[in-house]
Amino acid sequence: MLQEIDTDQPLWVFGYGSLIWHPGFPVEEQAVARLTGYHRAFCMSSIHHRGTVEDPGLVLALDRAEGASCDGLAFRVMRGAEAETLDALRARELVSSAYVEELVRLHLRDGRSVIALAYVIEPSHVQYCGGMALEEQAQIIARAVGGRGPNTEYLFNTTEHLAELGLHDADLEWLSERVRALTGGPAG
Repeated sequence: MLQEIDTDQPLWVFGYGSLIWHPGFPVEEQAVARLTGYHRAFCMSSIHHRGTVEDPGLVLALDRAEGASCDGLAFRVMRGAEAETLDALRARELVSSAYVEELVRLHLRDGRSVIALAYVIEPSHVQYCGGMALEEQAQIIARAVGGRGPNTEYLFNTTEHLAELGLHDADLEWLSERVRALTGGPAG
């Protein structure tokens, strides 16, 4: 479902996965932010960007969960680029209907609160795979490759950029170490 977005107003976007390290739009401001009511999880089967229909990979999504929270980055889109950014994000994130757009309240580290666009998983979609064991996730990520490259690259970049921001995600950190072991890569 597409949100009605007034592109004449400042547009904030929440990055919790690849948007953190590759927003793909002009950013006027960014701030560490927390979203409550969701957690970041490899709960979406990727058949386009990090896997194929024959050998799906996994990508991160915001999965609704009582009492959960997700730390990431809030991006304020450069003034005047709101409409083109929204079009680009929709082309990138809504390649299938597994993600839906939601307007969410973010709490910025500096104390401000903003309404932002976020892409969250649709749990009734066929690509939803929440609740998968971490070891099974690691096995899939270690081998999958899609149109945007290896699934490992997506995992490693996201984990490393979160760490650079001082944000720790225990599941992603464990997955990074396990996938490096599976692929013979250097320890993180």
